[in-house]
Amino acid sequence: MTAPATTRRVTPTAVRLLSADADRTDWLAARRDGVGSSDVAAILGVSDYATAMHVWLDKRGELDDTAGEAARWGTLIEDVVAREWARINRSVITRVGLVARHDQPWMRATLDRRVGECPLNREQREACALEIKCRSAFKADRWRADVPDDVLAQTAWQMAVTGYNHIHVAVLIGGNDYHQTVVRRDVDLEFYIVGEVARFRVDHLLTDTPPPWDMSKAAALNALDAMMHPDRVGEIDLNGFDAVEAYAAASAAKSQADRELKAARAELARLADGRRYVKFADRLAYEFGPVNRSTCDLTALAERWPDAYADTVTDKTHYSLRLAAEYRQSGDDT
Repeated sequence: MTAPATTRRVTPTAVRLLSADADRTDWLAARRDGVGSSDVAAILGVSDYATAMHVWLDKRGELDDTAGEAARWGTLIEDVVAREWARINRSVITRVGLVARHDQPWMRATLDRRVGECPLNREQREACALEIKCRSAFKADRWRADVPDDVLAQTAWQMAVTGYNHIHVAVLIGGNDYHQTVVRRDVDLEFYIVGEVARFRVDHLLTDTPPPWDMSKAAALNALDAMMHPDRVGEIDLNGFDAVEAYAAASAAKSQADRELKAARAELARLADGRRYVKFADRLAYEFGPVNRSTCDLTALAERWPDAYADTVTDKTHYSLRLAAEYRQSGDDT
C-alpha cells in the first residue's frame, strides 16, 4: 500500500494524503490503495446499496466510478448542510480531504469537515470532525432512536483512523428535515470493526480473492450484476443449477400464496357486504376501505406536452428473471 505523502498530522493519529480539492483521478487512485470509511459498511454487510463484493471490485478498478443521481445531489447539498451545522453550533469548519492513519496507512477516511473547536466543550478547544448525510424521506425512521448502522460503522472507522473521540453527524432527510447528533467512541465496537476490515483486506484484497456474495443483499447484488454484465450469455454447472431449482420452488410458492391471498381477500370483501368496518366479537376485525391513486397517461402527456414529458419522464432499465418453461414448477405463473 502507498505510504502517506506527508508525516504532518492533521488529526491526533492521521496525516493528510490529498487535499479536499484534489483531482478526482488522484482521489480515486488513493481511495483504491486502501480501505476508506465509505467501504466499511459494505464490508460489514450493513449497507443497503453495496456489499463486500462491490468493495472488492472497486479496489480492482472494475466498478463504474460515475455517481448516481442520489450521490450527485448529496454532494451538491453537502456544503449547505455543513454551513447550517456551523451556524447552529457557532463553530468554524474546514474541508480536510483524504487522510490516513499514520501507523497503518491503508486505513483511510475522507472527512467531510474538520471542526476547529468542538461546541461540546469550548474550554478545551478540542478539534473533532463532522459527517454530513442527505437521506431519503423513506429512511427517516432509521434516524429516530439513533444513527443507522451504516453511519455508525463509518464514523467508528473515522475515529479509528483520526484518533478523535467523537464525530458530529448532521443529516438532511427528504430535503427539509434537519437533524444532528454525536457518535462517541466505543472501544469495543472499534476493535471489532477494525478487526473485520483488516481480515477482509488480508483475505481478499491482498490475495486478490473475491469475497462470497452476501445473499441477504439480493437487491444490491442484482444491481451489481446488471451493471457488470449488461449483455451476456452464460453457462452454469450442476451446483449453479441448485439455485435455479431453489428459485423455481420459491417462485411457485409465491404464485400459490398470491392466489390464496386474492381468494381470501375476495371472501373478506364478500363478507363486508359494502361496509367499511367489520367487527368480530364486538371488536374491529378489518377495514375494507377505498384507496385512491393518481395515474398519468404518458402517451397523452408526450403528445400534448412533449417538453414537459422530456423534462419529467425518464426511462430506467431493470432486469427480470424468467425461468425456461421446462424448469417451472406447478403453481408458478411466470
